[in-house]
Amino acid sequence: MYLKSIELSGFKSFAKKSELKFTSKVSAIVGPNGSGKSNIAEAFRFVLGEQSIKSLRGKKGEDLIFNGAGDLPRANRASVKVIFDNSSKFLPLDYEIVTIERVVHRDSVNEYLINGSQVRLRDVVELLASAHIGSSGHHIISQGEADRILNSSIKERKAMIEDALGLKMYQYKKQESERKLEKTRENIKQVESLRREIMPHIKFLKKQVEKVEKTVEMKDELLKEALEYLRREDEYINRGESKVKSLKSPLLEKEKELEKELNTTKSILENAKNKDEKSDKLISLEESLHKIRDEKDNLFRDFGRLDGEISSLVKLVKKQEEVAQSYEHKTVTLVSVESLSIAIETRIKEAKSKGNLEAMLEALEEISHRLSDFIDHNKDKVDMSLLSDAQKDIENLKKSKKQIEKSLEEIKERENKLTDEYSKLKNIIEKEKDKNRDAEKAVFRIMAESGEIRSKIHDLSLESENLRLLKEDFKRELIELGHLVGTHVLQFQSPQGSPLGNLKEDESRAKQEERRRKIEKIKIRLEDSGGIGEADVMKEYTEASERDTFLGKELLDLEKSATSLTELIANLDMRLSTEFKTGVEKINTQFKEYFSLMFGGGEAKLSVTVPIKRKKKDTDLDLGDEDMEEGLALSEVEGEEGIDIEVNLPKKKVKGLMMLSGGERALTSIALLFAISQVNPPPFIILDETDAALDEANSKKYADMVENLSGKSQLIVITHNRETMSRAGILYGVTMGLGGGSKLLSVAFEEALAVAK
Repeated sequence: MYLKSIELSGFKSFAKKSELKFTSKVSAIVGPNGSGKSNIAEAFRFVLGEQSIKSLRGKKGEDLIFNGAGDLPRANRASVKVIFDNSSKFLPLDYEIVTIERVVHRDSVNEYLINGSQVRLRDVVELLASAHIGSSGHHIISQGEADRILNSSIKERKAMIEDALGLKMYQYKKQESERKLEKTRENIKQVESLRREIMPHIKFLKKQVEKVEKTVEMKDELLKEALEYLRREDEYINRGESKVKSLKSPLLEKEKELEKELNTTKSILENAKNKDEKSDKLISLEESLHKIRDEKDNLFRDFGRLDGEISSLVKLVKKQEEVAQSYEHKTVTLVSVESLSIAIETRIKEAKSKGNLEAMLEALEEISHRLSDFIDHNKDKVDMSLLSDAQKDIENLKKSKKQIEKSLEEIKERENKLTDEYSKLKNIIEKEKDKNRDAEKAVFRIMAESGEIRSKIHDLSLESENLRLLKEDFKRELIELGHLVGTHVLQFQSPQGSPLGNLKEDESRAKQEERRRKIEKIKIRLEDSGGIGEADVMKEYTEASERDTFLGKELLDLEKSATSLTELIANLDMRLSTEFKTGVEKINTQFKEYFSLMFGGGEAKLSVTVPIKRKKKDTDLDLGDEDMEEGLALSEVEGEEGIDIEVNLPKKKVKGLMMLSGGERALTSIALLFAISQVNPPPFIILDETDAALDEANSKKYADMVENLSGKSQLIVITHNRETMSRAGILYGVTMGLGGGSKLLSVAFEEALAVAK
């Protein structure tokens, strides 16, 4: 026996704590009308989770609490506790004794407790459903509800049969799965919506990333070319400087020696006793040539400097022209923009003043044309102010260069004249035989060697000036490249610190110049690409892509979950259908036997039926009443599956439930209830005066069936019938005390019988 006892405290008419212990297979509860017998059946419904106050014969939760009577004050709460013996583990809890308690307060707040721990109603329902126990159903039949299963609709009847067969847990799992599936589908829609929302942004970022990647590729290419260019240029400049220094140093030393020798020789001539006019003239010519050559050297240096500046400015102009041709660097004057803005505002005000949509559309179209014309007019304009300034500087430098060239020509003419005089005087002195002529010949030799050395030093000075200009360009290029590709460009030298590395020394300057032009083109393309924040764009794109990937995985998981839930629901439907049909067949076998026993013959069975509903068709035809009656605009639709009951009484042509009398309906419902209980016996059954409508003969049959049924389920019978009482092992009497509350008396027939013997 699973049910041990039930305790009532403050519940309805039970003012004080009352306990009913069920130690027998059949326990009977008797008492006069109005004593509170049926309150015990309702207490079972209450503690097992019944939520309909109406079915507990009340309007609100406060009606279930003892309201006071006579000397007894009203209670503030009502509680019912039912105790089960769980030694067989029919309830899925690891306890030998399981208590379920429900408490209701005056403010209609309910509390549910399992073994003293507060839980949810859902926990109680799930626990009891695992043992085929519910707050209502086939195992609790209250007063006047014996034929409820007969009066119910086919759909309600099917639900009662499913509950009796223990399919409620499957139904609950199915409902829970359907709720989860609906929630999953909502989540799928939300995730799909989020992905659609961020997709345009990801596409935009992807284009930006492609630009960034191209920029990075160009920077990598620029860095590669720049490192090669800078290494070779640095090597060329250093090698050139070393070469000039190594060649110029001995020449300067030689020049100093010749200058010293010349001074010595000149002093000899000046101190000579037989000094003549030719010697004075020779010394004068030498000094004049010396001054002219110094002046020529200075002009050559200025000429080289101007030539280098002109070359640099030409390069700058060329670069500026290339940049100016790019659309990214187009500029317009503020005056033209303000003029356009004023014209647009004026046109909008004119359209607003007209106050119609057509005028606004015309204004928008005109504004669109104006903007297009403004862009077309300005996109081919080039800001030549900087270029014109540079061109002026170049022209001025060229003029200065021409003046220097003119001065050089004049100096060369003067030098040539002095050289001719010097040569003639030299020839004369060569022919004459004088003791001073050796010194004069030495002067001629020194002047010749000095001229050669000066010429070489001049060439080396020009080369040194060119190297200086190259070095300045190199530094500017290094700074500009550093801004574009970062500090990596500073690592152009080899790790050992030598600029030579593994470079080929025989590469022509044309190759290096071609490399420089390529670098300039890449720099212009980088400037045209605009200042995109590479790190920010890449970070934002990475974050957006990762979120989209996460949403994609989440969507895949949700779709898998939806598929799994759909399969689970289909499996539950199949299992419900299979077990339901099997259960109906078993019930029919028992129903037929009990029906035949109650009526002395006849047949009865349950059948699964699907009603056909008639529904109006959607049609555009205007049909008359006759057509409607003929069913031309009606269609037949299958309704929900249900249970129909077919009976065939012996010796009567009665086959429908509607034709049964009250007694026959009571017998039929009892036979069906007992048949259901035999197929899937619940732990206990409560019968509240279900035998009230039976005569003496049928009462005996009913009592025999009760005794037979007690072999499979524990029975609590509320009755007035003596025959039913005789089958009980314990009898509880309920009386109404003088104070107004229900009281209990008990008689254990089995113990009394043992004492009597």
